[in-house]
Amino acid sequence: MTHLVVNLLLVLQNIQKMLIDGIETCAPGLSVKRVVVDFSSPNIAKEMHVGHLRSTIIGDTLARMLEFSNVEVLRRNHVGDWGTQFGMLIEFLFEKFPDWESAGDTAIGDLQAFYKASKQKFDEDPVFKERAQKAVVRLQGGEPRYRSAWAQICDISRREFDGVYQRLGVSLEEKGESFYNPYIPSVLEMLSELGLVEESEGARVIFVEGFERPVIVVKKDGGYNYASTDLAALWYRLNIEKAEWIIYVTDVGQSEHFQMFFKAAKRAGWLPDDDKAYPRTNHVGFGLVLGEDGKRFRTRSTEVVRLADLLDEAKARSKAALIERGKDKEWSEEDLDKIAEAVGYGAVKYADLKNNRTTNYTFNFDQMLNDKGNTAVYLLYAHARMCSIIRKSGKDIEELKKTGSIALNHPDERALGLHLLQFGETVEEACTNLLPNVLCEYLYNLSENFTKFYSNCQVVGSAEETSRLLLCEATAVVMRKCFHLLGIVPVHKL
Repeated sequence: MTHLVVNLLLVLQNIQKMLIDGIETCAPGLSVKRVVVDFSSPNIAKEMHVGHLRSTIIGDTLARMLEFSNVEVLRRNHVGDWGTQFGMLIEFLFEKFPDWESAGDTAIGDLQAFYKASKQKFDEDPVFKERAQKAVVRLQGGEPRYRSAWAQICDISRREFDGVYQRLGVSLEEKGESFYNPYIPSVLEMLSELGLVEESEGARVIFVEGFERPVIVVKKDGGYNYASTDLAALWYRLNIEKAEWIIYVTDVGQSEHFQMFFKAAKRAGWLPDDDKAYPRTNHVGFGLVLGEDGKRFRTRSTEVVRLADLLDEAKARSKAALIERGKDKEWSEEDLDKIAEAVGYGAVKYADLKNNRTTNYTFNFDQMLNDKGNTAVYLLYAHARMCSIIRKSGKDIEELKKTGSIALNHPDERALGLHLLQFGETVEEACTNLLPNVLCEYLYNLSENFTKFYSNCQVVGSAEETSRLLLCEATAVVMRKCFHLLGIVPVHKL
């Protein structure tokens, strides 16, 4: 009995401390100080599609949780801006628009259509294909005209990416393939001096234990590839950026590439043999986004779904549901728009993040926008209800934090209080295992605990009003932080 009283006092003290000193008092203390999270990474000249959704939001959530845990996070967007497709695009630009420099962005127009047209010509015209292949060499050799055209294509693409990132509330610093290109020769020379790089069938390779085929670092034609860039990027991150932990967020289809690449780095002595020791690397793999037919999520015309279109539809459906409930008559157009966006985008994010990332999941708007069950809409409603209770009480909650205190006399109050106390260790577990769904599960259970408490414990007008209002506020504070870590914008009315 005494043990229970002591524990209860501890719970009360911690909740009071969080209310007075802020949610940061609950942050876990991780042993690592600087982490690179490599995520999103679309290809220049191609639109972001639903396949980029998972990497972007999983990576953003991992970065947010680590930042909350007082870790310095270098958010890296390793865009594909240095591949062979640029020879094709540049040569097509020169052919179609001889005055492309004075025409500016209007020469290219729709970058996606431009890419498709250049790809078709590349596949069908052998003379053009040869010119395009030579253009790659000229670009990589630094010829000013080719570099200038390349920069223009990259800028158009980058603006499109930035529009999507802005909508998702995601911040990244771009350091694409081209950034690491100058480091490749010296990194390969280092590896050669260690006796790791060997000649094999005209290519230069690194053999790694447990794999039949080696890691190719220089192709037969003398060109570099993903492995060469990844090795140079890893060297840079370890030696220049002094990162202790490097996390790569890509689909599970790339897991073999990362296993081989990490083993090559261990052979070089860059990484310790013990996977738990620092510096360390992790591949955060994730499954596919599927359609209702159980196949890869596509449009009816078998095209991959554009991420911008998907976000538009999420917002439109969310807005339609709010109008159906008459909110357009209660709220200003600006409020309606803002809340529709928060709910729509939040629903898309949460539907993804609540699943164990290693599994595939089925994309279904009706399910994710449902206001019942384990959805963002349900959770946002629960938060809005907490805010409404506090508003309706007419009490100054900031003043109550200073003068009032919490008592956990009812079993449902105690259950809610204990769950609030588990927030910090949940974030730590989610960070350590790189699993955002751990935080989602915590958030859903918090909401369920609150619903039970609210159903069985009268708040406004009860003898325990002050204590229970503070418990509502503590729950809302933790919920808001969970939303923030998941990249979801909380709403205060619904």
